[in-house]
Amino acid sequence: MARVASEYPTELELLILKVLWEYSPQTARQIRDVLAERGRRLAHTSVITTLQKMVDKQQLVQLDPVEGKAFRFSPLISDQQVSRGMLGDLVNRVFDGSAEAVMLSLFDVSELDEDALKRLRKAFNQKLREKSHE
Repeated sequence: MARVASEYPTELELLILKVLWEYSPQTARQIRDVLAERGRRLAHTSVITTLQKMVDKQQLVQLDPVEGKAFRFSPLISDQQVSRGMLGDLVNRVFDGSAEAVMLSLFDVSELDEDALKRLRKAFNQKLREKSHE
């Protein structure tokens, strides 16, 4: 059975987006080099094929070369758009839309130090204040 195409980036697409969110625009070779530095060694043709799919999906824009023949790529979607979309999808599919279930599950699977817990408490308190003013 063929896999249904997701509206969200694949693992490799997400790695490429992370490179481009940090350094943009970049050529395929530059992207490949950064991925290799981060432990993901890929054939140049694999990077080019993935970049073209990402252009087709409107995740990236292909920019004209400045010098030579190498196209440069830049993201059309932000890290916030991707993270909110993917997280929202996860919350809906796995936790039936329950933010509370997500948070309780995160406490079970994540190590939180005292500073992280203080930041979370501050965020919860801010949300409570916002809700009480609605």
